[in-house]
Amino acid sequence: MRAPTWAPRGRSADAILAVAMFVAVAAVTTLTPSTGAGRDMVPGLEWVLTVVACGALYWRRAHPSAVLWTTMVAAGLYYPVSEPDGPLMLTFVFALYNAAARGRVLASALGAAAALALVAYGEIRSDVNHLEDAALWLLAGWFVAVVAVGGVVHNRLAYLREAERRAAAAEHGREEEARRRATEERLRIAREVHDVLGHNISLINVQASAALHAGESDRSTAALEAIKQASKETLRELRTTLGVLRQVDEPAPTGPAPGISRLPELTGRATAAGPAVRTEIEGEPRPLPPETDLAVYRIVQEALTNVTRHSDAASVLIRVRYTGPEVVVRIEDDGRPVPARTAGTGSGIEGMRDRAEALGGTFEAGPGEDGGFRVRVVLPVASARVRPEM
Repeated sequence: MRAPTWAPRGRSADAILAVAMFVAVAAVTTLTPSTGAGRDMVPGLEWVLTVVACGALYWRRAHPSAVLWTTMVAAGLYYPVSEPDGPLMLTFVFALYNAAARGRVLASALGAAAALALVAYGEIRSDVNHLEDAALWLLAGWFVAVVAVGGVVHNRLAYLREAERRAAAAEHGREEEARRRATEERLRIAREVHDVLGHNISLINVQASAALHAGESDRSTAALEAIKQASKETLRELRTTLGVLRQVDEPAPTGPAPGISRLPELTGRATAAGPAVRTEIEGEPRPLPPETDLAVYRIVQEALTNVTRHSDAASVLIRVRYTGPEVVVRIEDDGRPVPARTAGTGSGIEGMRDRAEALGGTFEAGPGEDGGFRVRVVLPVASARVRPEM
């Protein structure tokens, strides 16, 4: 439970405590009638000791052990010389509790033992029995109780601080996880938009150039038909992506999701743009996890986009091989880089690599042994992300 906002805190609270303790001790001392024992060896010394003991409480937070020993010494000197005496022992009792509550349990226990030893020594040396035996044991019990309560309070506060620290760390971890997921989602969306728009717009650009420079009307018509089909596919996939981003209650797309089953459509559009694309399937085809199926489609799509943009390849071979716990995809062309087409950011290769590694797969891309360019991707089919050996 938190203290009210109007309650004094910190140094202000310590100053109020010291003043209140002095007022209480002074009031009791003044109102207590004198017994005529005449123990005042130094006039005014009891008031100096009262100020010292009460004033020491102002530093109880910064120096709990020093405050404990100061109040004990002041009280030890106060009672033999003061007449009448007041409840200055309260400052020492509070200092005992404060030291234990601030983690100085050993110092508090030693202070209580030393105080009891001094009281017992004083009783032995004195001709007057100020404390009955039962009263001495009662005083010892009070000291033990004060130290124990202070220790319990210290442990409780330490537990609460640790709980708050762990809660703050957990909250920070949740925020970091949320930021990481948001970043991954932005990168995933960026890859999707790049692959969808990059591939189809590249085909549109190539076909538009062919139609512009074509001499025969039949070739121009074929190029324009390819532009129409590519632009239609671009709009469809872009609408699907934006629908996911908007998260609105729209009907789900009726067409099949991009995957290996739609590679013939993809290669057909790429063939219309120029290079002859051939697809080979090796092994027994089987259903793949949706994310793996989509990754194969997008990687092939981006590889064909790079062929269209950056080389003069006449043919492209796509080989999909199912082997045990993985699927291997190879895209090879017979072209060579065209300087006029090599300008760009180079994000296509990185996007393919990110897709493969996000699923626990491997990615290779580079010039082929016999010329052209080669892309090789290995993706795990099982849900466990086990990185396959090359």
